[in-house]
Amino acid sequence: MKYSLLIFTLLLSLKATTQELNIRVEVDAPNIATTDPKVFEDLEQNISEFLNGTNWTGDDFEDHEKIEGSLKITVSDEISSTAFAGDFFIQSLRPVFNSNYTTQLINYVDQGVIFDYRERQPIRRSEDNYSDNLSSILTFYALTLIAMDYDSFSPRGGDEYWQKANNLINSIPESIRSADEKWANKIGEQNRFTLIENMLNPRIKPFRQAFYEYHRLSLDAMTIDPDKSKAIMTSAITAIGQVEKELPNNMIVQMFTDAKHLEIIEIYKDATRGEQEKVNKIMTKIDPSRADEYNQIR
Repeated sequence: MKYSLLIFTLLLSLKATTQELNIRVEVDAPNIATTDPKVFEDLEQNISEFLNGTNWTGDDFEDHEKIEGSLKITVSDEISSTAFAGDFFIQSLRPVFNSNYTTQLINYVDQGVIFDYRERQPIRRSEDNYSDNLSSILTFYALTLIAMDYDSFSPRGGDEYWQKANNLINSIPESIRSADEKWANKIGEQNRFTLIENMLNPRIKPFRQAFYEYHRLSLDAMTIDPDKSKAIMTSAITAIGQVEKELPNNMIVQMFTDAKHLEIIEIYKDATRGEQEKVNKIMTKIDPSRADEYNQIR
């Protein structure tokens, strides 16, 4: 009996540490000639182990439920032998129920990231205590990927992880904010601070509700009842358009259009004339740089 209880306890313990992320990591440094390439190979492996080997939530994830995505780091500048600058390209995907389709949740580039790294340097989870800029940035985006995924499955489901990301930002020392302004509260900046400010802003609540409805009530039901699903999606896009009208040029709507514009175009090619005209008008308004692309759905 004691052995059975011990085995059961061990199984529960193993189940509780299931990791949530399955992120493909690539580090590329095409123009860096003086740093040993092994440093970047080590960095790639270290980041992958950190993101995919950490239990971020305590929730149980089966392998097919893990949050899929990619992180590509293109190192563009060698500031010193251990200091670098580059672009972080982050993507995440979510499976759509009753289909083989995956939908993109995040498609974002954090440009000009400055970080220090030496071979075999530890990367630390940094939600409340600052360790180094690279650790904080990677922790920040792990929490962001999880928060966006949870928001897509339940209304404001990512609250806990948006708040943890906010706590992380508040832990960044002022000297680091000065060196990396992506952490700073600067009016008009589309940065890490702005992303969290947007997601916790009460005026963004309609966006987060619409984000949930777009995914859980529309995409997930598209193969069951396509007409009803498109109607729900049109309502969600309308709500997102209203958020953009009340808070012009906010970052989160821009991130939504970056991730969703091709998907929306394809879905509304097979919609009613009224839905096509309405969605074309809204998307052109909130994403004017792609106006010609949205004309494909008219």
